Amino acid sequence: MIEYAVKQVIVMRRTYMDAEGKSFKLRTGKMIAQACHASMVFMSEIITQKRTLTDEQKEWLFGSFAKICVYVETKEELRNIYYKASDARLTVRMVTDAGNTEFHGIPTETCLAIGPNYVSEIDKITGDLPLL
Repeated sequence: MIEYAVKQVIVMRRTYMDAEGKSFKLRTGKMIAQACHASMVFMSEIITQKRTLTDEQKEWLFGSFAKICVYVETKEELRNIYYKASDARLTVRMVTDAGNTEFHGIPTETCLAIGPNYVSEIDKITGDLPLL
């Protein structure tokens, strides 16, 4: 098993409710697109705001580029992970889909990315989540 010092974890929300209260899951392509948004949003902010990379971000970008995908079922679980990562002062960004295709015009939180940060810090928050 390969050990990484720095990684990024994508936390996907799997269960959504339609207008009638029936649960559904995203199409695979939509899920992948949302995960890609999550992975890159921190980098987009660095570029557009002309900030410098942290040592962790440099190590990740020029090293292993490790990403792990895990999941939660509900919006509440996703938000809870977001708040824990934020409280731990990790790089964390939530993705809210505009709702143009899947969600009938309703902005919807779909996933988040934590990191790149040190594995030891991220695992305190996401280490028990199931792999996607």
